[in-house]
Amino acid sequence: MPQTTLRLSTNGPGLYDVTSKATRFVAEKEAGEGLLTCFVRHTSCSLVIQENADPDVRRDLDEFFRRLVPHSDDPTMGWLRHTTEGPDDMPAHIKAALTATSLSIPVTDGRLALGTWQGLYLFEHRDAPHSRQIVLHLSK
Repeated sequence: MPQTTLRLSTNGPGLYDVTSKATRFVAEKEAGEGLLTCFVRHTSCSLVIQENADPDVRRDLDEFFRRLVPHSDDPTMGWLRHTTEGPDDMPAHIKAALTATSLSIPVTDGRLALGTWQGLYLFEHRDAPHSRQIVLHLSK
């Protein structure tokens, strides 16, 4: 079974498009029909399939999650216990729990079966730059 690990550097919160890297991996394997499993090897970022046309969608999603789960130094988050790794750490774990660390995308005619306006994104939830890994596994 073909498998690879994508390495990605992030520079803070937001959605990082990895669609072209996943598309290239699938094309190189000449899969025909199959299933691409994407798995992020971290607990403070996640994977999402989201609109790839209007960058405001990505900015609005990031802002929504910032409002939904603010940093631990926000007065509303005083109940958090895991705070030793910075005010963005536990909120990042919560955001990752609310989204996905693994996604499956059908492969049809050797291409990802994403819709016209869909893209695959790593959703970074930490403030500082991080080195992230996404394992891609293609089942035929």
